[in-house]
Amino acid sequence: MAIQISRMAKEDIPSAVEIIQKAFADDPYFLWVFDAKKFSKKRNAASITARCLWGINNGLFYVAKEVPSKQDDQKGSVEPPKEKQLPRIVGVAMWLPPHPPSEPESWYSWFQSWILTFRQILNNIRFLGHGGLNVKRYWIWKDCQSIAQNEIWNDTRGYYFCNVIAVADDMRKRGIGRKLVEIVTDQADKEGMKCYLESSKKVPNLDIYGRMGFEFVKEMECDDQGEVCKVSGYYYFHFDNGIPKYR
Repeated sequence: MAIQISRMAKEDIPSAVEIIQKAFADDPYFLWVFDAKKFSKKRNAASITARCLWGINNGLFYVAKEVPSKQDDQKGSVEPPKEKQLPRIVGVAMWLPPHPPSEPESWYSWFQSWILTFRQILNNIRFLGHGGLNVKRYWIWKDCQSIAQNEIWNDTRGYYFCNVIAVADDMRKRGIGRKLVEIVTDQADKEGMKCYLESSKKVPNLDIYGRMGFEFVKEMECDDQGEVCKVSGYYYFHFDNGIPKYR
């Protein structure tokens, strides 16, 4: 089997949601921002689905698919015919494209954000709440994130921002996460753009992102009356095409 990276489609969303939920089940930020006693997996799935629907049109949302390789096809030519195996989603990455902070949001972007908000409101009505999300802590995190990014984002053209990356449990340590990162960092290198991501899980993520060319730049402390979640920010800037390399 081979791994193929492609833009997320609507039919990919259910599998992508499942992978994200499993990957983040023990994530420090997830455990901090959700009340375990009130957590609703279905409500959370609906929220991620809404985000994916938004991302298909507005972000750079990718999926990694396990597909038959050429060798598999050759084997199939000499073996008895089998039922055709459909591609399996084994990884997800949610990237946001760069946006110069000096430029106002477009009407299209504003409208798409409004649609996302409307879908989340409908989810609140449907599930009678936020499904265990601690809204206060969510906004603490958003405030900390905004302060940190305003402090360290110094490129007036903006940054490619990796918001989520997740790989199926049984497919880890096979380079799938790297493929989901490099699909964007390779493009960033061609454009001479910087990339950025955040993670609340230092081990093993610090070493993993380091091997991909990211450097730790700042740690955010999201503090809710002494209960703290630490989120680390990482830069990637490894250019070619006449632009100085940093690695």
